[in-house]
Amino acid sequence: MVAIAVAATLVGGGITALVAHLGKGDKNHNTGKRGGGSSPSPDDATSATGFDAAVDKVVNPSSRKGGTLRLATTADADSWDPGRSYFGWVWNIQRLYSRTLLTYDAKPGAKGLELVPDLAEALPEVSSDGKTYTVRIKSGLTFEDGTPITSRDIKYAIARTFAVDVVSGGPPYFTEVLRKGQEYQGPYKDSGGSGLSSVETPDDRTLVFHLEAPDSRFPHLLAMGATAPVPESQDTRARYGLKPVASGPYRFDSYSPGKSLVLVRNPHWDPATDPVRKALPDRIELTVSAAPEVGARLLAGTADLDASQAGLSQADSAKVMADSKLKANSDVPFSGTMRTIAMVSQTAPFDNEHCRKAVLYAADTAALQTAQGGPAAGSRYGNMLPPTLPGSDAYDPFDLTTGKPRIAQAKEELARCGRPNGFDTKLVVRHNSPKDVASAEVLQQSLKAAGIQVEVVRLDYSTYFETRGNPSEIKDKGYGLIMANWSSDFPQGSGFLQPLADSRMIRPSGNTNYAQVNDPSINALIDRAMAETDPDKVAGLYRTLNHKLTDGAHYLPVVAVRTLNYRNPRLTNVYVSRAYGMVDVQAVGVGGAPG
Repeated sequence: MVAIAVAATLVGGGITALVAHLGKGDKNHNTGKRGGGSSPSPDDATSATGFDAAVDKVVNPSSRKGGTLRLATTADADSWDPGRSYFGWVWNIQRLYSRTLLTYDAKPGAKGLELVPDLAEALPEVSSDGKTYTVRIKSGLTFEDGTPITSRDIKYAIARTFAVDVVSGGPPYFTEVLRKGQEYQGPYKDSGGSGLSSVETPDDRTLVFHLEAPDSRFPHLLAMGATAPVPESQDTRARYGLKPVASGPYRFDSYSPGKSLVLVRNPHWDPATDPVRKALPDRIELTVSAAPEVGARLLAGTADLDASQAGLSQADSAKVMADSKLKANSDVPFSGTMRTIAMVSQTAPFDNEHCRKAVLYAADTAALQTAQGGPAAGSRYGNMLPPTLPGSDAYDPFDLTTGKPRIAQAKEELARCGRPNGFDTKLVVRHNSPKDVASAEVLQQSLKAAGIQVEVVRLDYSTYFETRGNPSEIKDKGYGLIMANWSSDFPQGSGFLQPLADSRMIRPSGNTNYAQVNDPSINALIDRAMAETDPDKVAGLYRTLNHKLTDGAHYLPVVAVRTLNYRNPRLTNVYVSRAYGMVDVQAVGVGGAPG
């Protein structure tokens, strides 16, 4: 799956002050209990200033409207069509001009994980068997031309995602979870989407969804861009991303693909129907340019924020951390991505749990963290559920956060798995990822001390991804270790753990269960979590599942990824949305002092 947030690019020096700030242990943030609410107010008790203040607080709260928000990025969106985009930063930007049935609360910290109504007037009603969701939308909703938004516009938007030959590239979830029994190919082949029988629209304000099976993920799917309404009469199909019809507070003014996007106010947006968005700037300009120019503009104050929140370069991070004023306007939040090394259970000797544990004990996690770029790029971590997700905790049964390899214990595990003198294996890594290659070489050296000989296999970009997802090729070539990153498409344990641990998701190609975990008890926990409708119970089940997966030593957590980003001091209402792993752009204003 595609990451909700983009990994940082920090490596090497220039981060001494940041290392000191984050500390040696780099303990994770506990997400705590989720809550509700609306956009931060000027007197919000969580306001703060300074370095890392926006991670869990609101920086410079204000209700002042006006001005132009200047965003910069190194690459354009994959698509501005809400039904086709799959980049996390694009989803963040799309909240400016598109509304969905549900969305994530406009709050810093754990409260930002809470699902709240957007187009919907309330959270869905769920049937007793968990397979039917009923949603009522608010009255008075309109598109940018004043046309009323109806339930059929939302059904049509969802139906478009079934037309994979036209509306390609976006998340596939609705095509997977809605009730089967039909060969539906999208609205362009059935005249308006009426053939999508798994979604009913009994009146202009009601949608009824029929699922194939209970699915605790479904409320999160209702917050995805596929539920942003699309008027059939203005659907330009594959070209819709060039000028999507707005339902949010802004609309497209101009768009030059690969160069720039300008958003201006949507006069038909009614703030009375939208407690989430404050819509403070009058105008939003996004400019695409090379990475050095983006960094230079940010630090010079001619750009306000990196739209992609991908992290500062090594050179720019050094400038920020060496300058107290620049540092006071930067943050280093967890992105929600984990860098891991999978131990393939179908490749001997990793079919033996004790051989897998030997790798965990012998790994020099402090050196691995350094290879990834140090504390600015990620924290040492002890388990497989990122600190941004509900159910995460500080579980660390192998003491990985200490950063110290324990060779004696590794050799004890080798004896238990019948390999007292160690063994040989191969580690697959992408050759054009310097941090991952460096991490592979670090692991190679640290495992050698326990008698484990690792051959690092460097593959080109396309070959790496094809090989990583092909269990048959992995087995034939004897690959035992796979360097892999993972992020969740939505802030729930299922989005992270199920693809990595459910044996029923092991596929002949495009496989994401890289370790080829095959544990019926893990599958059973996933099934229980999928059938549960209480979010707190779901989080508890994924906490249990995470502990079980971690205990089985199927993956070595390398780091929980962080990103160092700079925010212009003139910005108001700045905070990191934990759901997106980056600054919540829809909340930001420009009422402060010039940058």
